[in-house]
Amino acid sequence: MKTIKDLEIEGKRVFIRCDFNVPKDENGNITDDRRIRSALQTIKYCIDRDCKIVLASHYERPEAGVYEEKFSLSPVAKRLHILLNMEKEIFMATDVIGEDAQAKAKALKAGEILLLENLRYEAGETSNDSDFAQTLAGFGEFYINDAFGACHRKHASIYAITEFFDLQHKAGGFLMSKEINFFSKVLENPVRPFVAVIGGSKISGKLEAMNKLVDKVDKIIIGGGMAFTFLKAQGHEIGTSLFEAHLVEEAKNIMQKAKNLGVKFYLPVDVVVADRFSENATVKFLPIQEIPEEWMGLDIGPASTRLFREALNDAQTIIWNGPMGVYEMDRYSKGSFSMSHTISQTHATTIVGGGDTADVVLQAGDADDMTFISTGGGASLKLIEGIALPGIEALCAK
Repeated sequence: MKTIKDLEIEGKRVFIRCDFNVPKDENGNITDDRRIRSALQTIKYCIDRDCKIVLASHYERPEAGVYEEKFSLSPVAKRLHILLNMEKEIFMATDVIGEDAQAKAKALKAGEILLLENLRYEAGETSNDSDFAQTLAGFGEFYINDAFGACHRKHASIYAITEFFDLQHKAGGFLMSKEINFFSKVLENPVRPFVAVIGGSKISGKLEAMNKLVDKVDKIIIGGGMAFTFLKAQGHEIGTSLFEAHLVEEAKNIMQKAKNLGVKFYLPVDVVVADRFSENATVKFLPIQEIPEEWMGLDIGPASTRLFREALNDAQTIIWNGPMGVYEMDRYSKGSFSMSHTISQTHATTIVGGGDTADVVLQAGDADDMTFISTGGGASLKLIEGIALPGIEALCAK
């Protein structure tokens, strides 16, 4: 895959696919601008070369053809202007490929930036429509994909659009290159001991990644809701805790595979249980052998936190994907925050998967102490699985 440095973009029109799918509060204010900051290096590189820059991104899942203000990228344009510290305003299109976007793109001068409206306002984006992609391609002489977090999706601005650019006119941005380099180096030649920490609510979305990781790591630590599928596979009573009955056998297979390969496999030894899924529920701290039938586990307990900390003590490489509990509720966030503190305080190379895990690290105040925080949870899992990401594949020579 070529990178933006390999292309002759001086003074040219450049179309950059970014990932500005950032969280907002109920008033529409951006609460975490990490993904916007991650795109700055590529954007500044183009500004310094007097390019005319058109930026595009999706935001959440609006109904195609229905323009709702809550799905607009307008707050992103304002934040981007502040972060770039530009004298000129960043132009914001009121549509994606309509008259306003076309007119503003045509009027761009060297070093100026236009941000298109939310790509998913157009049905052609998610359907990978070739005609829509061709219209998008008309915004630039060069195509740069810096949206690693969306690279596992075969969408028009990620995949179909690349058909309209040859290898001398399409490449990955700096963020894309950084993400790929980190994951490939760690997975191909990790400094050992190599530990994977896997959490989150379900095992189903991470099954293949876990199967791949068992072949590569020295230890696996399991937390979050997915731990209950493994505990069920061991014969424990898990009450009304979340688990996936159809994957119990798969969980057994993964544990057996780890045993056969000599990979140490850690599960919670105690949990925080509640009588209902609520911040105001009655809560107990219990060993996993004592979970009552009508109660549910919502976080790892203090003994599990100590166990996992001990398991991470000698780690030289740590990859973490998924929180240890329902961290969105204060009462069940301690396990996830403790894991974040523990990982950040190690001397290991630490790689944090995107999405919820990155959110945990940010809330815990540990972001600056992690080696690398990915911008793409789903995309990083696909890389771990060894699956070719459509967005990366499309930038490479066939």
